Parts: sequence; structure tokens; C-alpha cells
Amino acid sequence: MNFLAHIYLSSEDEGITIGNFIADGIKGKKYKKYPSNIQKGILLHREIDTFTDSHPTVRQSTARLHENYSHYSGVIVDILYDHFLAKNWNQYHKLPLDVYVENFYDLLRSNFAMLPTRIQRMMPYMIADNWLLSYATVRGISTILDQMNVRTKGKSKMNFAVLELEQYYDEFEAEFTSFFDELILFSEEKLKEL
Repeated sequence: MNFLAHIYLSSEDEGITIGNFIADGIKGKKYKKYPSNIQKGILLHREIDTFTDSHPTVRQSTARLHENYSHYSGVIVDILYDHFLAKNWNQYHKLPLDVYVENFYDLLRSNFAMLPTRIQRMMPYMIADNWLLSYATVRGISTILDQMNVRTKGKSKMNFAVLELEQYYDEFEAEFTSFFDELILFSEEKLKEL
């Protein structure tokens, strides 16, 4: 899953939310230097990624992309799934997406010193271009995929994946909806265990 889903699955706990958001930049046991709720968020992120990567529905989505995007297919599906979460946000949360996203940006600003350097560098761009809110539109997803392609120096060709999104829109959305219901339950159970 991508940023928005990880944030959403953090149970409204600020420490868990921060940990879940920064987790990709925290390798191995380095998570232990953070406060306990941030540690829980990092561990939750890892559990979510493992569950997602091995789930048959997600594999069905990635298989549709594999011929054109090879090992980047999983990254693309993460982004596409965030699109469907953002697009259908009112089915998952009582706050409007723009308010929820602004609250998250405020959380990042107030905890800036605790964020890894990579996140500190990325954060101004994320907020200025309002990445999380932009996920709600196909145009926004297209922009994100363009940026990801640039980060891979054009190797991934991810910028073209919006074509598959449009072609198989209903299939991707149905797969997301089915999978995300399971992921919500999985995340709730994992949080109780951590």
C-alpha cells in the first residue's frame, strides 16, 4: 500500500501514524531508537506490506501490469489502490479527505525533528503539491506516476501505467475494494498484537 492507506490504517494514533508513514526509511532494528508508538507504526507498516504483497487479489492486480512494468508492478498497484481509497474516501472515514490530509500535514510539521532526513527532504514537495489529496483523481495519479518514473530515471515507464488504470478501471477498483476490507481487519488485529 502507498502513503494514504498506511496513514489511514494507523488507528488515528499520532505515533503509530508517524511510524507507519516513515517506515520505508527505517531499516532492520533501527526502529528501536524511536518511542514505542512510533515503533508500533513501523512494525505495523511491515506487517501491512507483507500481507499486501502475498495477497491473491493484489497479485491479480499486479499480474495485469507485469508484462509492461515487470518488478515495478507492485509499486504501481500500491499507487492505484491509494487512488481508489482517496476517490471513495467518504466510505471509509467521517472527515472529508482534504481536512484529514491537512491534519496529517500538521502532524508532520509538528514532529519534523523526529522524521528521517529523507522524509524531511520530501515533505515540502509532498505538502506543496498536496500528493495525498491529488490521489483522488486520475490526473493526480498520472502526475504521481510521472514523478515516480523520473525517480527511476525513466527505466520504470510508470508514467504509462495510467493507460492500464483507465482501461481496467472497474477491475482495479473491485480488487481494491475487496482487498481493502480484508486489510482493515488484518491491521486492526495486528495493532492489538503489537
